[in-house]
This record gives sequence, structure tokens and C-alpha cells, in this order.
Amino acid sequence: MYAVRMENITKRFGSVTANEAVDFAAFPGEIHCLLGENGAGKSTLMRILFGLCRADSGLICIDDEPVDISGPRDAISLGIGMVHQHFMLAERLTVEENIIAGCEPSKNGLVDYDGARERILEVSQRYGLTVDPTAVVEDISVGQQQRVEIIKALMRGAKVLILDEPTAVLTPPEVDELFVVMRALRDAGTTIIFITHKLKETMEISDRVTVLRDGRTVGVVNTADATPDSLVEMMVGRSLPIHDSHRVPAKDGIFLQLKDVSVAGKKGSRARLDSVNIAVRGGEILGIAGVDGNGQLELEEVATGLQRPSKGQIIVNGQDVTGSDTRSIRDSGVAYIPSDRLKRGMVDSFSIARNSVLGMHHSAHFSHRGVIKEDVVRRHAENLVDVYDVRSESIDQPIGSLSGGNQQKLVVGRELLRPHSVVVAAQPTRGLDVGATHYIREQILASRNKGKAVLLISAELDEILELSDRIAVIYEGRIVDVRPTNQYTEKELGLLMTGQRNGV
Repeated sequence: MYAVRMENITKRFGSVTANEAVDFAAFPGEIHCLLGENGAGKSTLMRILFGLCRADSGLICIDDEPVDISGPRDAISLGIGMVHQHFMLAERLTVEENIIAGCEPSKNGLVDYDGARERILEVSQRYGLTVDPTAVVEDISVGQQQRVEIIKALMRGAKVLILDEPTAVLTPPEVDELFVVMRALRDAGTTIIFITHKLKETMEISDRVTVLRDGRTVGVVNTADATPDSLVEMMVGRSLPIHDSHRVPAKDGIFLQLKDVSVAGKKGSRARLDSVNIAVRGGEILGIAGVDGNGQLELEEVATGLQRPSKGQIIVNGQDVTGSDTRSIRDSGVAYIPSDRLKRGMVDSFSIARNSVLGMHHSAHFSHRGVIKEDVVRRHAENLVDVYDVRSESIDQPIGSLSGGNQQKLVVGRELLRPHSVVVAAQPTRGLDVGATHYIREQILASRNKGKAVLLISAELDEILELSDRIAVIYEGRIVDVRPTNQYTEKELGLLMTGQRNGV
């Protein structure tokens, strides 16, 4: 008997087919990974199961009985819960207020907070979901907020729990804690559907895997019978080459240096950056590891001239560029891959050709007396699209019409084709699928191997560990440790990222 069975599910949004005759089934008491690239149809399929949208055709069965799910209330009544990637919590309310919202227990005509608190503690203790029911949600960690969402689903009777990219915002210790909880839930008979594109986590936590590609079911495998390579091939339809591990010796010269750099916080709050000192040599990647919100954005902005430091110096190729604008810093030899390509890396209504020269359009190579040299721009764009494998119909189409991965390839290609000695790469693969992620990482390694200095700011710890020669850990705006990558363990990095050293 299946806990959930979906047969022949098809869903179209206008001319776009999100799911095409998809089959999916999960047993009671198993962790079933739904794996696929971005756009493969994973989230749409689970949104259909949770009643957030309706399939155009197909059958859904719960415990082998056909059901009609027209909305989340129907799903919840059938024992289906969903924890979204972006939590649905009211930050100003307490944990218990969030958990009971919409199904408040009553006693003598009043909300029974004491009873609710007892029930929350009972559920949290049973599954190792330690939370303080009286804490205000905005004051607890992201990992604890996720526990609140899970408890909320369980207290509504969830026998099937859908987790959508649940590790995307967690530190390594929090991921370990989540996996302990998931195993406890599975052992108690809960079916967990785990949506992800991360192969390491899939191999570690799941019992079975269903792979989607281009909206279709590619296959179902027992995790024990799979390998990361076999899953990648199912996801993208081909095997991916191994990263070039050749490393060139770092050069003696420091190409990028931040000396005692601070960025003041808002009135009465702590500094966003506090006396940061880092130096990046040619031919090395310095990775910045940390939990989002600990000063990474400010570091990105001061290094590229988008924000002026309140104190300290920024030096590029021996030249003090503190206080210079972004154009001046880029012209001094800095290539910049921004953390938000939509805001800072492209103009979505502009053509691919126009976007291919953004930030360089003022140079004599691409313009004369303020007039763009159209033929030069077109040749440059055609070369970029070819060299960096940007999949498009024409260089004249708006960049906004491309997939996220192809947009990012164009931004990366544009920056790495401009004259530069320093690369500031901020969250370069955020939100990308496995194929695009692999490609972008290859380009960053190739840049390092050409002798460039790379400052890599990433929330993906696997990415930091895979690419970096040295790692600097940032916590609450301070650099708390800097070492060669091989001198860290993943556990130690996770502790440092949360402000702990040696478990203290």
C-alpha cells in the first residue's frame, strides 16, 4: 500500500507544461526524495498534492483511495502537511501562537494556551524538535523556525510531510539536526517527501528517489542502488565532467586587500562589518563562509564600490580605491558577479547583446563619442554566447526571456571576458540547477588557474569547500578565522559560522 500515489499528473500554465503525465508514489514510513533541476516540475507536483494548484488531469490516491484535493484544507484533512522553503510564519507572534493559528484550542470560551503549550512540548519531545513555545519567532534561529513549521504540520495530523528545499537556509549543524528529526519521524511511520537538487543530501537521508526532468518522470531508484553520478545523469540527461583540480601556485602579489574595513550599522545597532582584514593573492580563491546576514552583502558592496566603508581601506592591485565609485573600481581590474543578477547584473528588458557589454559600454572599444559601435557589440555578444554556452534563440532577444542558468552564464561570461585581475563572485550559483552550477564553478576555477585573485562569497558550504584555497569565516560582521581549506573540518566550519569555537 502506498501512502501517496499520483498517476498521470499533467499541469500546464498557458503554453508552458510544468508536469507531463508524471507518476509518483511513496510508501508509509519512508523518506522519498523528489530530485531534479530547477524547472523540472518538482515544486509544481507537490503544490498539486498540497492543493495549492489543481492538475489539469491525473489521479491522486491517499492510502490507495482516490481523493479530490481542491485546496490546502482538503490536503490537511487528508493528513498532508507542507513546509515551504520560505516559512509561513508571523515573526512578531510567539511560537505557540504561530503553531495554533487557525485551529486554536478553546477552554471555557477562551483560547487554551496552557493546553496548546503542553501539546507542543509533547510533540517536540517525541521527535526531538526542541523549541520554546513562548519565544517570539523573530528572536529564534532559522533552524528553530523550521522546527516550528514541522510541529505545526504534525499538530494538524500530518502523516505525509512535504519538505521543500528544507536545507537551503540551514547551517551544517542545523542540517544534521534536521536529518535526525526526519529519521525519527520516518521511524514513527511518517512519510517524508524531500524536494531537493542536492545530491549529497539525497544520498545521505533518502530511502528512495524519484527523478524528474523537463516535467516528466525519468525514473525511481532505491538510494542504496544509486550513485551521485547516476543521479546526475538521470537529472540532466548526460554525465558531467570532473572539475579540473589543477591548481597554480598563488602569486606573491596581493591583488585585492581590505584593511580594517568597517560598515556602520543603523543607529544603535552593531556594525555590519567590523574591522575586516582580508587579502587575496593572484592564483587563489579566498572563500567567505558564513550564515546569510552576517555581513556578506556589505562585504560584496564595499569590495565593488556599491557602498563606502565607514572606515578602512580597499586596495586593488596596489592602488587605494577606497571611496571610488563602482565604475572606477571595475576599471581598475575588478570583475563582479553580483549576488542578485536581476538587480545588479542585468537589465531584463535589454537584449542579450546590450547586456553583454553592460559596464563596458563606455569604453573606446565599444563606443565612440557616446555612440555604441553596434557591429563590435554584436560580435562580442556572439562570441560570449558561444564561449560560455548561453542557450538562446538570438542575441537580440531580451535577456529576461532566458532561464536563470543562462542569464547567470551571460553575466559570468561578460565579467570574465572583460580585462581584470580580481574576481568578486557573490553567490554565483544561487538558485541554479546542477548543470548550470557545475558550469559556473568550472569558470571560477579556470579564472583562478589563469592567475586571477578570486573572492568567493557563498552561502553554499559545499561550494566554499570545493573551490576555495583558503577560507575566511565571517560571523556578525567579523572575520573570526582564516585558514587553508584543508585545515578545516565541515563540522568545525559549521560551528565557527554560528559563533562557536571548539563547541563553546
